[in-house]
Amino acid sequence: MNRRSFLQTASILATAGPVTSLAADAAKPVPKPVPPLVGSQLYGWGQYYHRDGKDLNAHLGEVFKALKDCGYDYAEGNLDVTTPANNGKFADRLRKHGLKAVSLYTGGPMHVLGKATETAERIARGAKEAAKAGFGIINVNPDPIGRPKTEKELAIQSDALTELGEELTQLGLKLGIHHHTPELADGAKEFHWNFQHCPREAVGFCYDVHWVYRGGIAPASCLAQYGDRIVSWHLRQSRDQIWWEDLDSGDLDYPAIARFAQSHQIPAFYTVELALESGTRITRSAMENHRLSREYVRRVMGV
Repeated sequence: MNRRSFLQTASILATAGPVTSLAADAAKPVPKPVPPLVGSQLYGWGQYYHRDGKDLNAHLGEVFKALKDCGYDYAEGNLDVTTPANNGKFADRLRKHGLKAVSLYTGGPMHVLGKATETAERIARGAKEAAKAGFGIINVNPDPIGRPKTEKELAIQSDALTELGEELTQLGLKLGIHHHTPELADGAKEFHWNFQHCPREAVGFCYDVHWVYRGGIAPASCLAQYGDRIVSWHLRQSRDQIWWEDLDSGDLDYPAIARFAQSHQIPAFYTVELALESGTRITRSAMENHRLSREYVRRVMGV
């Protein structure tokens, strides 16, 4: 089950502080860092349940209990743009299990006139209810289209993202742009365009470290260039370029990433996403892999 079908079939349903700037001017005051939180993205949990022939939505209670028992602060599900009230219900379910309402994930077409506005309006309607329920971050991945987007399409997309980001800001929310490898093709043109053509104060960055790495951008380079836009993180590891079952040592140097994040006081909303792909070796349960990953974040990321 891929993320697109997950977004379409799962009706799953933060308070994020201000983004800390990596100010070039050392004379500027350094903002107080926001309290760190560690969560889990439900997409990977859905894959585990799908392997067992089960529907994640029918087992959310046991997943939330497992996350709480493992020491997580929140679970990131999908923003419900069809029935916005479900976002409040999702927040209630989180709190019932001792978890927080922090972030939600969504997407949609944003590169075509008309559809871009429609997508932004749907997200804004869902986000309004999410904000009332206490969420603070909306992570958005504009739909890929099977080829590099033209500059005209990218201009429409960046305008829509800016408008959406400004509206979310009015609601007290942060917008974080998420990326997969399609946006990193063609010299990462779309990846860079989104940031170069959208104001920092309205459009932030959901830094999915492994997807950006897989797309050809080194984590250190990405942090140096866009670290001041980060509002949330997705964390995953691989070995020999294949996603590993837990967050541990591997292809990505998370200790170095952690040192940069801590020294620059980047908001630490660390969302562990143990997604599976062909070749991923599964030797433990989903709960055990998340428990080990939580220990790793505590030991390496300092949270």
